[in-house]
Amino acid sequence: MIGESVSRKEDLPLLTGSGKYLDDLARPGMLYLGVVRSPHAHARIGAISTAEAASLPGVAVVASAKDLLEVSRPIPPYKSERRFRAFDQHVLAKTVVRYVGEPVAVVVAVDPGRLAEALEAVAVDYEPQPAASSIDAAIATGAPLVHEGWPDNVAYVSRAAVGDVDAAIGQADLLVVERFRHPRLAAMPIETRGVLAYIDDSGTLIVVSSTQHPYHVREAIAGVLGLAEERLRVIAPDVGGSFGAKGQVYPEEILVPALALRLGRPVKWVEGRNEHFIATCHDREQVHEIRAGFKHDGRIVAIDDRFWADFGAYPVQEDGVTLNTINHLCAPYRVEHYRNVCANVVTHKMFSAAYRAAGRPEAAFVMDRVLDIAARRLRLDPAEIRRRNFLRPQDTPYRPGLTYKDGVPVVFDPGDFPGAFDKLLKLFGYEEMRALQKQRAGGIHRVGIGLSCYLQGTGLGPYEGANVRVDPKGKVYVYLGCSSQGQSHATTLAQICAQELGVPLDDVIIVGGDTQVLPYGVGPYASRIAANAGPAVARAARQVRLKATKVAASMLEAAPEDIRITAGRAHVVGVPALGVPLAEVARVAVKSKELPADPGLNACTYFNPQTVTWAFGAQAAAIEVDVETCELRILRYAAIHDCGQPINPMVVDGQLHGGIAQGLGGAMMEEIVYDSQGQLRSGSFMDYAMPKAGQLPPFLTAQLAHPSMINDLGIKGVGESGAISPGAVISNAVEDALADFGIAIRELPLTPAKIFTLLKAAGAYK
Repeated sequence: MIGESVSRKEDLPLLTGSGKYLDDLARPGMLYLGVVRSPHAHARIGAISTAEAASLPGVAVVASAKDLLEVSRPIPPYKSERRFRAFDQHVLAKTVVRYVGEPVAVVVAVDPGRLAEALEAVAVDYEPQPAASSIDAAIATGAPLVHEGWPDNVAYVSRAAVGDVDAAIGQADLLVVERFRHPRLAAMPIETRGVLAYIDDSGTLIVVSSTQHPYHVREAIAGVLGLAEERLRVIAPDVGGSFGAKGQVYPEEILVPALALRLGRPVKWVEGRNEHFIATCHDREQVHEIRAGFKHDGRIVAIDDRFWADFGAYPVQEDGVTLNTINHLCAPYRVEHYRNVCANVVTHKMFSAAYRAAGRPEAAFVMDRVLDIAARRLRLDPAEIRRRNFLRPQDTPYRPGLTYKDGVPVVFDPGDFPGAFDKLLKLFGYEEMRALQKQRAGGIHRVGIGLSCYLQGTGLGPYEGANVRVDPKGKVYVYLGCSSQGQSHATTLAQICAQELGVPLDDVIIVGGDTQVLPYGVGPYASRIAANAGPAVARAARQVRLKATKVAASMLEAAPEDIRITAGRAHVVGVPALGVPLAEVARVAVKSKELPADPGLNACTYFNPQTVTWAFGAQAAAIEVDVETCELRILRYAAIHDCGQPINPMVVDGQLHGGIAQGLGGAMMEEIVYDSQGQLRSGSFMDYAMPKAGQLPPFLTAQLAHPSMINDLGIKGVGESGAISPGAVISNAVEDALADFGIAIRELPLTPAKIFTLLKAAGAYK
């Protein structure tokens, strides 16, 4: 069962319209909530006039922070121990707004139409203040402070150092010195955010949210509203994508339950798409200044990087993303002298948090750009300079001298990185594409080839748990502390349970996304569910199987070690006819007066990994550049990834395909743009372009299997992996195609307009 490409159990109900997303849900007497948001990036709040809005028919509540005292506590931090400078993020801004879109007041009405009218009737007096809307503006002398009381706009400085960088760079034959900028991006799930809250018959507050993290939401609601968690249940229904965007606690997730409690009626809020652009987290904006020393043969002698990360107004996840960049930048290469320093900067923009791959695409973009620049100057093939710097199989497991963000020293899993890279080149047809490039040289449609390699830390802790129970009808329920937003948990985790327990896949039912089904859970991020929930499911299923063999042995008058469970039936080994259905075993396990085991066929276990497991991957692309129109066309794209033990190879391919597509969007067209006043200039799909299916080629993919040494199933993560390399691959390919013009690519996305500007500056158009 594990390792088979079985069809996804999720697909049929969703494709036939049976899914239940947040906006599909309604309750009798339900009210609708809307948020009055700041139109300014930085302003002091004066009077808020609510009387006109409150007088409109059908309006139940109009409130600002001073009216809604139950939400006066700040939103609890993501981490219990803060290293960043202290800040408070409130559900409703009290005296100052710090980004366009920050909630200032709330309106509740009987229907969406009356809600819209009332929102327009709320008048807020603002005293606009100067805004620091970019990294450069925020770190400039005399910059406007995002948080009063801070000496500057640097929330924290993150660091790592290995070896003697300065001495090593002094011994370099070639020094590459560059400045790179990765753009600000936003996840665009097909479903925006939403929250529904109501009080059930038992007096429990039910909060339904399209979130990745029901337990984190429960903790935040309880903390702000002063509720006992036992009287609060958070449910994540079917969720139409997230990619990290729904991984934070947002003000609306506290406002909605607060108003439901105040009014004693169900309240629902659904985010509009334009609202999503200004009110849901962004990511990826980093500026790097790097020095890289090389020997004449292409070997790296030292990497010295410093960068600035734009966190927006509130650094809600501290430096989790920037530590990813630091720890992933040099992998999978041998770099014995490495230094990296990051200033985590706050600005007057929507706050930044983790977006699929979280810090790793930035690392790949910088490192792979440096390798290609060095290869060109040293007259080496880009593939060859990578081969000369790879860690060798005999080097692994390898300790680069870094500490991961979980506090554990980094140890790269065993693997054959050069061999895997050669498999990529063969899959891609590297020599064939180089020949095509020569044929097209000097023409209008030029061809370039880009490469990128990465090592990805996956399966970050802490724990995940699973409760496996066989019901009296033989169905197996797996209760999880994590929810799904399209990752195929209902299939892959069911495959693990089915194999470990010995039951048909169709008999396994996955239940998650509900704080009532398991006491504690963490949730999907950091490519962690297969690697953490998978082992938890396996261990619980094994315990249930052991219990079932004892009960069945008693029923069949045999020794427990002689009992086997296959296809949902317990039987004596070698005598398949002598057996009983697992459903009957489950009934006996509950009702028998003399049980050889505890009542019921169920077990609950948690798996807590020591640290992450490292997965290797590489990608390659051939890009056609039209030097007249400056349009790009992807001729071929290939990717390999080491997912350890693949649970479902088809799902692995699907995750790679989706990640690559998202990565290509950030490489070629997507960018969140703010002006100098902190106003969003790319706040709709008219200005924020995303890739369409017709713009993407078929992706060539291959899977490698070097089992993880961290978990007993050998699983490594894959959910974010496809998104790591496209920015690096595309930028290297475009610069390669236009090498004879001498252009240098130092930022993304590579839109036709940007390529035209580069070519014009290089004298291509005379």
